[in-house]
Amino acid sequence: MGDRSLAGYLTQVYAVADAEVRKLRHDPTELLTRAIQPAIWLILFGEVMAQVRGLAPGGVPYLDFLAPGILAQSVLFAAIFFGISAIWERDLGVLHRYMVSPAPRSALVIGKAVSSAVRGLSQAVVVYILAAALGIGVNFHPLSLLAAAALIALGSGLFSTFSLIVACIVKTRERFMGIGQVLTMPIFFASNAIYPIDIMPPWLQAVSRANPLTYEVDGLRAFMLEGGVSRFGLLTDCAVLLGAWLVLTALAARLYPRMTT
Repeated sequence: MGDRSLAGYLTQVYAVADAEVRKLRHDPTELLTRAIQPAIWLILFGEVMAQVRGLAPGGVPYLDFLAPGILAQSVLFAAIFFGISAIWERDLGVLHRYMVSPAPRSALVIGKAVSSAVRGLSQAVVVYILAAALGIGVNFHPLSLLAAAALIALGSGLFSTFSLIVACIVKTRERFMGIGQVLTMPIFFASNAIYPIDIMPPWLQAVSRANPLTYEVDGLRAFMLEGGVSRFGLLTDCAVLLGAWLVLTALAARLYPRMTT
C-alpha cells in the first residue's frame, strides 16, 4: 500500500470514527449514566467482598484487585451494544450511503472500532477517578497510563467489532438486544475480572483462558495498579487481544455489506 493509498485509507477510517464520536458529543449524558454502573460495583460489591479474606491472590487488597476488572467490564458493556447503531444506520439509510462509498469495508469497521475506543477511554477516566477516591493504589505514571489506554482501546475495539458481527447476523434491534444481554454476563463472569482464575472449577478455567476479556483484565492489572503484575505476560495479553481483533475485523468486513439486504 503506497503512501497516498495509506493516507486515503486512514482518512476514511477517521471520517467514520468522527461521525460516531460526534454522536457522543451531542449526548454527553450517556457518559454520566454509564459512570453509575462501575461506581455501584466498586462501592457496593467491592466493599462487601473485601471482607472475604484471601479472595485476591498475593495478599493484594480486594478493591485493588477488582478495579481493573470493573474498568474492563464497563468498557465491555459499552462496546457490546455498539452494533445496535449499525442497525439504526441501516434503518435510517445511512448504511446504504456507506456501502456505495469507495471506502474499503475494513475502513468502515475499523472506523467504528476507533470511535468505540474513544467511548472506552472516557469510561476509563471515570473509573480511574473513582478508584483513586476509594484509596486504591492507582499507578498514574504517564507511561503506565498510555499503556493502559492502548489496552482499553484495543479491548473496546475488539468487543465493538464482535458486536457489529452479531448485528450483521441478527439484523433487528429486538433480537440484538436480547442476544447482547445474554452475551455480556457470561463473558464477564467467565473471566478473571472479579475473582482469580485459580478458584474456578477446571472447566471454567479453560473457558476463562479462551476469553479475551481475561487478557484485557490481566494487562490492566499490570498497568493500572502500583506494583501490578501480569499473570500471563503482557506480550501474551496484547497478542491475544490484537489477534482476536484482527480476525473479527476481517469477518466483520465480509459481513457488513449484508446488513443492507
